[in-house]
Parts: sequence; structure tokens; C-alpha cells
Amino acid sequence: MKNVWRSGIIFTAISFLTSIVFYLFQMIVSRQFRNAPGEFGLMNNTITFIGFLALPLPMATQAVTHYIARFHFGGDDARLHGLLAGCRKFLFHITIVGSVIALILVRPLGDFFHVSRTSLTFIALACVLGGLWASYVTALCQGLGWFKRLALIGLLGATARVLFGWPTTHFQPVAEWGVLASAAMLLPNLILLFWRKEFPRRTDVATSPWTSEFVRFLIVSAAYVIGSNLFNLGDNLVAQRYFSNADRDAYSVAEKLAVALPTAVGPLLIVLFTHRSSHHHADARLEQLKLAGLYAAGLVSGAVCLFLLRKFCVHLLNPNTPEAATMVGRLSLTMIFAGLLQLLGIWSLASRWLKISLLYGGLGLVYWALLLYFGKSPANLLYVMPITAGTACGILFLVWLMTMRRHRSIPQS
Repeated sequence: MKNVWRSGIIFTAISFLTSIVFYLFQMIVSRQFRNAPGEFGLMNNTITFIGFLALPLPMATQAVTHYIARFHFGGDDARLHGLLAGCRKFLFHITIVGSVIALILVRPLGDFFHVSRTSLTFIALACVLGGLWASYVTALCQGLGWFKRLALIGLLGATARVLFGWPTTHFQPVAEWGVLASAAMLLPNLILLFWRKEFPRRTDVATSPWTSEFVRFLIVSAAYVIGSNLFNLGDNLVAQRYFSNADRDAYSVAEKLAVALPTAVGPLLIVLFTHRSSHHHADARLEQLKLAGLYAAGLVSGAVCLFLLRKFCVHLLNPNTPEAATMVGRLSLTMIFAGLLQLLGIWSLASRWLKISLLYGGLGLVYWALLLYFGKSPANLLYVMPITAGTACGILFLVWLMTMRRHRSIPQS
């Protein structure tokens, strides 16, 4: 982690290529579903639904990643080796718990968000269970700073999605095959076994992660993960609950384009989180602020480009939904606020500013509740989203800024 800029830019560049492959999949599938109204939106909303069902393990792995980075880059090998041994057991148990929670909630949540077909519900559950077991790879790579390997796994996963989804949706243009293509993305995680000799050595003494500090951080990580998902993807579930098939297809196209903004520059936040988790001194903070500035600049410039090219992008993704172009502007503005909120949230989490991270999660819940209450049509949803997201961003920024000023004069190791 000697050069956070270099790590961030390389990781972002490879991940940008991955994003292109992701959108190639969306372009292919949207054309396969040309004669099946509603299937494209149903596929994307089911994928979002899967993400919400699988939240328990990302909450845990966020905390594990923080402490892996903290011990690894702090040179505390004994605690790192013990933590990894203990966390293998912890992640195994949390996976079991997450699987049980998913089994209990999949049907009632599926009914609430109108994921009505039983086949889609069972596929969603299978994807959740597979994704839970793959999360340890992400935590290990991110915590140890293996960003190139993590990016490679992501690129291979996106490619596997295209290779699986293209032929299957051609012969059976239904949402089920599009969702199953996302499960194919999990297979490249096995490539990490090629580097198993570089894993931190096993230890016979496992350090239990269940310290009071870890439990507090786990709770706050849960708040961060919930807030991040609600700000970035919560509107998709609102659309799935209230919109007609035609409106859902159009909204799904515009939403996919807008959410690409924080997704494209998101790898910078992954590097920032790992670096900030392990380095809090003044010189490191300056580099981290530069990385945060690069993220914000990329977010805003991407939104401007998307707005100017919105008709072209919509036609490229799905020519059957020209009305989606009118939705891109407000969605892009909302995603700028959502991306900045995520930046402030992840900085606070890595800094162990627990109250701000909890505030971020709370603001996410309020944001989503307002969308559910007011967003019963595309016009209403698009009106409410930028106002509520912008207000939340202003509140969190003021609290974050005051905390930054308070900590600036405090020496940190």
C-alpha cells in the first residue's frame, strides 16, 4: 500500500473494463427480451432483490476486511494469523445464519416486492446461498490489498455471465435465465486457489473475533451496508412493487445507466477503505483525501457525460424504451448524492467514527421509507429521490466535516 494512487487507478481501470462487460450483458439480454414485455425489468429487480437477501454476510465481511487490513499493514502478524483462523469459523457460522434468514424471508419479501413467480424465488435463494459462500474471497483479497487479483476475478465473473446468459436467454427469453447468469459469476472465485501458497500461514491458535470492539464494529458495518444498498438500489425495489411492466422496463434501463456512475468509480472506495483502515496519520490522510477527490470528480464528470449522451446510451442499452431518456437526468443527480454519501460513509467506517456510520445507515432507512411512501409512480419517485438524497448528503457532510476538524489536531498512528 505504498502508493494508494497507483493501486486505486489500476484497480479502477480493470474494474471499468468489467463494467463494460456487465453492460454488454445488459445490451444482449434486453434484445433477447424484446418480445417479452416486463422480463427485462423483472430480471434486474430480482437481481437487486438477491442483493438485499444476501446482506448479512457483506455486513460481516466489511468488518473482517477492516481488521485484516489493520493487522496486515500494521505488521501485527500474530494477530493477523489468529484473526484469519478465527474468522474462517466466524464467516462459516454467519453464512449458516444468513442462509437460514434468507430461507425465512425469501417468500414474504418476494411477495411484498412482487417477485411473484415461484421459479424466480427459488433461483434467487440459490444465488443468495452461493454468494454467501463466495464472500470470504472478497474479504481476503481486499483486506490483504490484492486489488489486481480482485479485479481479475471480477472481470472473469462478468465474462462468465455473458457466456452463460447469451445463449440461454436466446433460447428461453425469460427473467429466470438472466438471473441464473449472475450465479455463473461466482465460479471465477475459485481462481484464488492458484495463490493459496501466498495466503497468511495457518495457526493452531485461533483468535476469536468476538471482542467487544469487533462486535461494535460489526453492528456499525451492518448500518453502513444497509445504508449503501438502500441509497444505491432501494429505488429498484420500489419500482418492482408499484410500476407496470412497461414503466418497470423503462425505469430499469435508466436506473442501470445511472447506477453505473458510483459503480464505475467504486473501486477507488475499496482501495480507500483498506488504506484508511490501516493508516490514519497525517501524510496518509492527505493521500486519502486526494483519492476521495478523484472519486468525487469522476462521479460528477460521469454524470455530466451520461446526461449529454442519455438518448444514445438508452438506445444502446434497450432501444424499446426511449422514454427512459427522460428519467436519466434526475436519476444521475440522485446517484451523485448517493455516491458522495457512500464516500462519507466508508471514510467514517474505516476511521472507526461509529456514530457517523450509524447515521449513514439511519439516513438510508429514512430515504427508502420516503421512496416507498411517495414513489408510487415514476414521476413521483423521480421527484422525491434527488430531494431526499441531497438532503441526506448535506446532513452527513456537515457531521463528517465537524468530525474531521475535531480529529485534525489529534495525533493518530
